[in-house]
Amino acid sequence: MRSRRRLGALSLAAAVTLLLSGTCTSNAAQDRQAAAPHGERGGLSGAAACPGLDGYTCATLSVPLDHGGGTPGRLSLKVAAADNTDAPKGVLLFLTGGPGQPGVPFVQRVTERLKPVLKDYRLVMLDQRGTGDNALRCPGLQEQMGSSDLTSPTPDAVRSCAGALGPARRFYATNDTVADLELLRRALGVRKLTLDGVSYGTYTAERYALAHPSRVARLVLDSVVPQTGYDPMDLAAMRAAPGILTAACEATDCPTDPAADLAEVVERYDNGVDVLDTLTTYEFVDPDFRAVIDALHQAANGTPGPLNGLIQGVREGSAALAEELSQGLHAATLCLDGRYPWGRSDAPLDGRRGALEKAAADLTAADLGPFDTATATGLGSMLSCLHWPRTPAPPLPPAHRRLPPVPTLLLGGDRDLSTPLEWLYDQKRLTPRAQVVVVRGAAHSVQTRAASDAGREAVADFLLGH
Repeated sequence: MRSRRRLGALSLAAAVTLLLSGTCTSNAAQDRQAAAPHGERGGLSGAAACPGLDGYTCATLSVPLDHGGGTPGRLSLKVAAADNTDAPKGVLLFLTGGPGQPGVPFVQRVTERLKPVLKDYRLVMLDQRGTGDNALRCPGLQEQMGSSDLTSPTPDAVRSCAGALGPARRFYATNDTVADLELLRRALGVRKLTLDGVSYGTYTAERYALAHPSRVARLVLDSVVPQTGYDPMDLAAMRAAPGILTAACEATDCPTDPAADLAEVVERYDNGVDVLDTLTTYEFVDPDFRAVIDALHQAANGTPGPLNGLIQGVREGSAALAEELSQGLHAATLCLDGRYPWGRSDAPLDGRRGALEKAAADLTAADLGPFDTATATGLGSMLSCLHWPRTPAPPLPPAHRRLPPVPTLLLGGDRDLSTPLEWLYDQKRLTPRAQVVVVRGAAHSVQTRAASDAGREAVADFLLGH
């Protein structure tokens, strides 16, 4: 689950923007008639033309803070929906990533990328709970982590964030968002949704499909986080890094061996967390990793200055406001959803560090690739939840439960370190009607960021198919 934002301090001019990170559906009119009874609809209010978005209406979806009903309070989620309510293939709900990113600010970008299918589908996007104007705000954690989920935060920043959110932090798990999406479906008055998720959005889409299998027409999963969840040690990315750098080097005829240089750098400088953080950010600037490969080679040969400058530039350039990527929401959701060496979010604090050290001691070189146990145990998403106060853990689906047998496109780039292809194939094993498309030379968020049109064309063919 990745949340990269931008790189403002690098020599390259490119900037990283926020990640957007069955058979044909029934006739839209029939779907509306078959939706939830009229008395269960509603929840959308304040409908008006979206400022600066031709052809879209913005409204507010009112949802309970606690879907279980035990804690009072409601949340207001911003929704943008295309005005073609008679779209023959129904609603296409596009889910952004993070967790922590809003959706409505990206409507224009997604509309441009998905234009070939939007005569047949009604595009809908929303700001999920805890994002956008209603972002969970944790100034200290936000400043330290920006848009990264690998930068290591201080324990004080984590504890301060959790304390500021208070007991309500338990209501920001993915299953809470899934319940919000079901209320949105009812409010839209449709029988089924086609879901297109990117990064964490794929996980949300999978969880919705598991919870409401009869309400899903099709799934597009771009840059896949498997339904079994995110690995807080990021071992798949560590294993994938040498091959990705080698492929990038071959594509640009570079004269070095970046896999060997990477291994030498991590061993010599003990900077695995910083290097992995830099690699998984830099793919948004240049999926050929030119500057990184050169800096790694210089560092491997005893000149670490260029690499250190790159690491610092990534850190400075990854700054993000909570409205752009809420680190409070990011931490709350990952800690509630995650499976960690110490267990779930309700595990006692006292035993967590020991459980983490024991898990690290069991790792082998094959698990870690060119990295080390200090990298596996020092990543930001791990440390945030190591220090997160005990919080009731929500139920998770059984680990090996399969997705419903609806047409599903699994889309990935072969240069993606944020959500490595290993995760895509993990999900494929749990997806009965999976179609896989891997775009060469593409990194994270294929639909919205890849230079090649191959992924977007595959999505269009899939969504317009019968």
